[in-house]
Amino acid sequence: MIVGDTVKIKRALLSVSDKRGIEQLGMELSKLGVEIISTGGTLKVLREAGVQAISVSTFTGSPEILGGRVKTLHPKVFAGILYRRSNESDIDELKQSDYRPIDLIVVNLYPFEETVKKQGVSDEEVIEHIDVGGPSMLRAAAKNFESVTVVVDTDDYPALLEQLQKKKGQTSLAFRRQCAGKVYAVTSRYDHAITSYFARGLPGSLTADQFPEKISLGLTRARALRYGENPHQSASLYSLEGFAGASLIHAQVLAGKELSYNNYNDLNACLDMVLEFDEPFACVVKHTNPCGAAIGKTIAEAYQKAYDSDPLSAYGSIIGLNREVDMECAKVLHETPFVECVLAPGYTAEALELLKKKKNRRLLSLGDIAMPVPTGRVAYQSIRGGMLVQSADEYKLTESQLTVVSKRQPQPNEIADLLFTWKVVKHTKSNAIVLAKNGATVGIGMGQTSRVDSAFMAVKRAGERAHGAVMASDAFFPMPDGVEVATNAGVTAIIQPGGSQNDSAAIEAADKAEAAMVVTGVRHFKH
Repeated sequence: MIVGDTVKIKRALLSVSDKRGIEQLGMELSKLGVEIISTGGTLKVLREAGVQAISVSTFTGSPEILGGRVKTLHPKVFAGILYRRSNESDIDELKQSDYRPIDLIVVNLYPFEETVKKQGVSDEEVIEHIDVGGPSMLRAAAKNFESVTVVVDTDDYPALLEQLQKKKGQTSLAFRRQCAGKVYAVTSRYDHAITSYFARGLPGSLTADQFPEKISLGLTRARALRYGENPHQSASLYSLEGFAGASLIHAQVLAGKELSYNNYNDLNACLDMVLEFDEPFACVVKHTNPCGAAIGKTIAEAYQKAYDSDPLSAYGSIIGLNREVDMECAKVLHETPFVECVLAPGYTAEALELLKKKKNRRLLSLGDIAMPVPTGRVAYQSIRGGMLVQSADEYKLTESQLTVVSKRQPQPNEIADLLFTWKVVKHTKSNAIVLAKNGATVGIGMGQTSRVDSAFMAVKRAGERAHGAVMASDAFFPMPDGVEVATNAGVTAIIQPGGSQNDSAAIEAADKAEAAMVVTGVRHFKH
């Protein structure tokens, strides 16, 4: 019944996945004389709380079918929601069909986003968590907000009850319109999350013709940032709806100053790297490039080796670790001259106490680092007026996929280092050259416009440590000069994609230096 702009609530349908506060809401509605209709789990919770309620099946006269897939999708439900209270034809149809009005819809949706984020979740389980009836009821009620009150957010229960108590069981038009707007925001976000899931395709199967014609990105502002890359630029951090896996959005900042735009960029580069490794691993990053990376028997050893790769560049760096920071590691970190941020799965209490002594050092905890990494991710890159979209570079190289093209076979220790450098070069800006020895980088050249310049840079940084090191190149050698620069410095084994018209010249240069060379058939450009 509409009185002015207010609507009297006589009958309500409650069906929620998130049960927080539903008992109290149900009890208050009962006190106001509202007839309550409910479904499955919600009905059980209400009845256990002593709230009188009837099932949707009782209301419609039809049982739930298909294992609960169909329960609220019934004309009696949707006619009761959608009929226009001021339309005589609608009123007559409702009476002739013996349908009854529903004045209040309280619904929240199956937890699709939470399901997608679960480790090892099956496609079947994800699909079953796509809500159909819930969004349909919400949209119907929001469309008819002039006559129907719809609440989708548990945080709005107090406001709803305040309306009903102050207005003698009625709600205002302004309140109903506000709630309706929230419905479309929620269902839009829900659809974005589902769209993102399907856009990922099946693991390893996303090909060019499988990208959707249209992509809608659901972004929610997580926090405002002090400024962008430079102080005259403004910036904010947004979360991408439907994203599954480790994300800085969920990291806990345990100590230090507020994170900046540039901090997030560098931390994300760290996160990408640490997710590559199963063994204890550490990386030292500047301007999204590694200046040191290493594996070790302990996380302390890995960090020390990574730092020793290039202590000069490490000043003011971002550090990524894939193991909990213990006291042994904390002591090494604490002695590092200047560290912007440390990202790790966690910290022991004593390690955290020590590291907090430097007030400006930001300490981040992200437990998801230690979790299995979901596959099938899609990567987005903004350009003026549009977006570049590609499947993420998730290629994993194994020893069996290496093809030896040199006269000399690589030794087992060289193979181990070649596979290590291949993972590191993947996360280094092109053109990229990485030198490593004993599971640690010793020289990195990145971001140069010629590959030989990157080789010169890597060799210069390595110095004497280039003797006996291995080299990775993110793309093939167009000329033999890059190979010659490395082997002249003492590099003994090289890994590269191959595929150049001048492959034979690069192989010949390796053979001349009695160095081993393997090709992967896959390149790792990172622009």
